[in-house]
Amino acid sequence: MRFLALAASCLLALALAGCGSDDEGSSPGGTTTQPPAQTTDPPAQTSTEEEEHAEPIVISVYFLRDGKVGITRRNAILGAKVGTAAVEQLLAGPTSTDRAAGLTSAIPVGTRLERLSIDAGTATADFSRELSPGAAAQVVYTLTQFPTVRRVSVDGAAPLGRADLEDLTPAILVEVPAPGYSVSSPVLITGTANTFEATFQVEILDAGGRVVGKRFVTATSGSGTRGTFQAKVPFRVGEKGPGKLVVYELSAEDGSRLHEVEIPLELAP
Repeated sequence: MRFLALAASCLLALALAGCGSDDEGSSPGGTTTQPPAQTTDPPAQTSTEEEEHAEPIVISVYFLRDGKVGITRRNAILGAKVGTAAVEQLLAGPTSTDRAAGLTSAIPVGTRLERLSIDAGTATADFSRELSPGAAAQVVYTLTQFPTVRRVSVDGAAPLGRADLEDLTPAILVEVPAPGYSVSSPVLITGTANTFEATFQVEILDAGGRVVGKRFVTATSGSGTRGTFQAKVPFRVGEKGPGKLVVYELSAEDGSRLHEVEIPLELAP
């Protein structure tokens, strides 16, 4: 799976920019090996046409969880233009697995993508219906996963990048693993965080709710500045079965849990 995930990421980058890397994940079925999601803009590349991709790839799609962006994964359609394919998957809405992870969409049902172009690092996306700020954030996050896209203009609005959407980004954004992944120990987690002193807690729970793995994680920055994180969390289970990854920040005032997020997974010994 590690090899397939890396191959999928490389193919995606080749399809859009000729070379490069992004924050793609592997498809469900194994521990993932991606680097942390980028927090700085990738180099601008000029492209007014999307290139078609003729191989199966895995793309990121961003919905909302409690009003903040959250990630899931989709298989791209063979032969599709990958940017358009990603947006079409976004417009299709969350699956039952996504909904079980608390993901919803602010994009109105029946909304269509009318135009998508990429030029000098800026994507322009026009839709058949007006999108709310939350819905526009879903589009921006989904398209900026690609190395040729730094910012996105939605329906003629001023272009936005991820750094412009801090109010719509959770304190702890787990990019890998995505909901429904099958993982073995140690599970690699990556993403971005903006927590007090850049620290937060990670727990792995089995089907009975028992903590079978736990780790304290420190991001590259915090306390008002978003940083990246990458950590391996060991856990122990006797057999394959459902479980979940839980991330949260401990309150400095009373020790209560803040910004808690649960991601359903399949745990393998």
